[in-house]
Amino acid sequence: MASNQSNFKHVSYLWDDEIAAKMEGDEVALLVYRSNLLGADLRLTNYGGGNTSCRAMAKDPLTGELVEVMWVKGSGGDLGTMKRNGLAALYVDRLRSLINVYRGLDYEDEMVELFNHCIYDLASKAPSIDTPLHGFLPFKHIDHLHPDAAISIAAAKNGKQITQDLFKGTVGWVEWQKPGFDLGLQLKACLDDNPGIRGIMLGSHGLFTWGNTAYESYINTLEVIEICAQYLEDNYGKKGPVFGGTKLGSLEKFARHDKAAALAPILRGFCSSTTKMIGHFTDDERVLQFINSNDLTRLAPMGTSCPDHFLRTKISPLVLNLSPDESLEDVKAIQEKIAPLFDAYRKMYTNYYLTCKNENSPAIRDANPVIILYPGVGMFSFAKDKQTARVAAEFYTNAINVMRGAEAISSYISLPHQEAFNIEYWLLEEAKLQRMPRPKSLSGRIALVTGSAGGIGKAIAKKFAEEGACVILNDINQERLDGAVAEFKKLFGNDVVASTLLNVTDAQTIETAFKETAMAFGGVDLIVNNAGISISKTIADHSIEEWDRLYDILVRGQFIVSKKAVELMRKQGLGGDIVNIVSKNSVVAGPNNAGYGSAKAAQAHLTRLLAAELGADRIRVNTVNPDAVISDSNIWAGGWAEGRAKAYGITVEELPAYYAKRTLLGETILPDDIANACFAFVGGLMNKSTGNSINVDGGVSAGFLR
Repeated sequence: MASNQSNFKHVSYLWDDEIAAKMEGDEVALLVYRSNLLGADLRLTNYGGGNTSCRAMAKDPLTGELVEVMWVKGSGGDLGTMKRNGLAALYVDRLRSLINVYRGLDYEDEMVELFNHCIYDLASKAPSIDTPLHGFLPFKHIDHLHPDAAISIAAAKNGKQITQDLFKGTVGWVEWQKPGFDLGLQLKACLDDNPGIRGIMLGSHGLFTWGNTAYESYINTLEVIEICAQYLEDNYGKKGPVFGGTKLGSLEKFARHDKAAALAPILRGFCSSTTKMIGHFTDDERVLQFINSNDLTRLAPMGTSCPDHFLRTKISPLVLNLSPDESLEDVKAIQEKIAPLFDAYRKMYTNYYLTCKNENSPAIRDANPVIILYPGVGMFSFAKDKQTARVAAEFYTNAINVMRGAEAISSYISLPHQEAFNIEYWLLEEAKLQRMPRPKSLSGRIALVTGSAGGIGKAIAKKFAEEGACVILNDINQERLDGAVAEFKKLFGNDVVASTLLNVTDAQTIETAFKETAMAFGGVDLIVNNAGISISKTIADHSIEEWDRLYDILVRGQFIVSKKAVELMRKQGLGGDIVNIVSKNSVVAGPNNAGYGSAKAAQAHLTRLLAAELGADRIRVNTVNPDAVISDSNIWAGGWAEGRAKAYGITVEELPAYYAKRTLLGETILPDDIANACFAFVGGLMNKSTGNSINVDGGVSAGFLR
């Protein structure tokens, strides 16, 4: 590492000279490297935010002549993870020639389509709306970031003067304007009027910095942000306590999490009135400082300033009217207390839309809040998937940092509602939303499958995750569970999977598992009671302890898990599904099977009883009856295979073929077959089916339901 690392206190210096040296001469590789370093430090820019560029000479594929090409981060993507294919490549001269056809602010959007006529690399990413912000500046490397420290100054009432004084005229200022072609021209004009400056502050928005090499740009960016951050640190407390001082104290961490777990399903129910949402919770110290402060009621309704923050957090948060120590046991009373808050928020948002909309504005979107603040406890966020909910919380934390800094040096100003609306309902943003793939069948749903670290349970959880659900993997074996979690995270990413140890015979671990489910995702929609064991013995050889163990795991476990699941589902008021993995043995009276078969029969009838009881709650309860699922199943451990082979007068090795031959279809049954049956119940096509069973046994006539 270079020695410059010691110069920075508020940002991370990550440049490695040895790594960069291997890219010497490849400006695009250095751009990607620099971008990844900048994106790795959330103090510099937030997820998906900011963009970077470089210019270099390249051979024109048609003429063979060298031409100047600009590589710039394309539409979408994230600086921290961006690769070369995340860049758009454009001819610089063509991009600049668009000034000849630019018709002014009222025609900004038509310029985006014209960017396509400037593309150099036809396989590159689509250019973003920020492309002209880079195109008219003369520097070889440019960074446009949204660091909290800089936006604190940009969103301060007298931010322009502070910028002038702090940087002694070496950083310019451009007032707030929606990104587009004209803003690119304003950046050029600012540079022309202030030759020699090292950067430009965008009012309420962010920062532009640059250099003639990738390293120069990187260092310049870090230095400017470091100066901003140090200025804020030097001023905290000079005007008085941060956020006007503390109004109330936080609960202890354990108590905060208990409150959050109890309340999250209720909030999820309100936020899912239009579309099922996934939740996220944080009690980060920066969040607690803000939500516990005297200034919360003044600052929260103001909303955010930076468009990157605003697009993900909505016009403003909802602040709950619950005290930190308020009892949440009476769910109906809590729902009645906070319902007016949600009604008022939806009316506020609808009025905001109606007041600000234009003739061609897209239709109003979901009017529910994204960010919900619970003073003394923490912050909830709800969105279409876990990643979006988590990122929304991160962005609002950024917004809190900005408000904190702006208030310390001046006073915070947010975007006017009309400007905010013009960003949120921008036709280009709407087009981006329309291009997104359709949600999968289980998008927005949360699944807990007991015993999901292997065998049938893992196959079911994997199927649900493939179809868009968030899943909570669980098992009684930590090593087995860790392996499944690693596999799922590799397949689906960190935001789709959570995990918990769960023993279905232990009511306390079930309680804990559902608490962790609520904390991870906000509630639960899909329960599959899959955990089980099997013991095959004659009545003479069958011990009472074995009988009790079968009934504890299969029947009592299904009962307790379902009971707790119903409690959460009723809090949400969104209905739900319980699918019980039972067995052909619940119907067929086979040899040496008194304990297992009768326990399975009890599971099957418990399914029917719950279906009859829970229909009014729109909670469907159904059964899948497998048979002879041998692959990767714990059911064959503990002597079951030997017991069944003995009952049929064959060897253990002959069991798979024996089971396949006895079916009408002559098929071997696999865990994936059971997973598909579960998905058939919960995937949307059988929403009016409850109390039913699907046999997945290859066709065993003795198991036909009558």
